[in-house]
Amino acid sequence: MKPAKAKKKRVGAGSVVRTQYAALPWRINSGRLEVMLVTSRDTKRWVIPKGWPMKGRKPHIVAAIEAVQEAGLIGKMDKAKLGDFRYEKRLDSGATVDCCVEVFSLRVQRQRKKWREKKQRATRWFECVGAAGLVEEPELRDLMLGFCRGLPQQKS
Repeated sequence: MKPAKAKKKRVGAGSVVRTQYAALPWRINSGRLEVMLVTSRDTKRWVIPKGWPMKGRKPHIVAAIEAVQEAGLIGKMDKAKLGDFRYEKRLDSGATVDCCVEVFSLRVQRQRKKWREKKQRATRWFECVGAAGLVEEPELRDLMLGFCRGLPQQKS
C-alpha cells in the first residue's frame, strides 16, 4: 500500500494576509452596465485583473497597470477603493497564501489590440449581474452586485 501523498504546506496559514490590488473594469454599452472579466492563467476561472503591490506606486495605479497587462484596458481609474475581498492564492510552488484584494473602479475607454498577457488569458464583457454570478469568491460577488446596484444612478 502506498503512503498518503503529503499536502503542500499553506504558506498563508498563521501568517500575515498578503495584499493585492485589482481593477473592476466597466462600461455602459447600449444603456446597459457591463463588466469585463478575464480568465486566470492557470485555472481559467473568471476573475478581475489584479496583482501584487509595486514599490513606489499607489494602489489605484497598480490596479490600472494590471488591467493593461492582463486585459489591455485603458480608462479612468478611481483613486478611492470600491471595497475589498479575500481569497486563497495558489503559488507556482503549489502552496497557498491568504490575500486581501483592494478593488478600484475602472471606467474603460478602450481595449488595446495587443497587450502583455493576451495569449495567456481570455477577456469578455458580461452584463454586471451575470459577471457577478461567474466569479467564485463570495465577497467579490457581493462587491460587484453592490456596484451594479449603485452605479446607474451615479455615473451613467
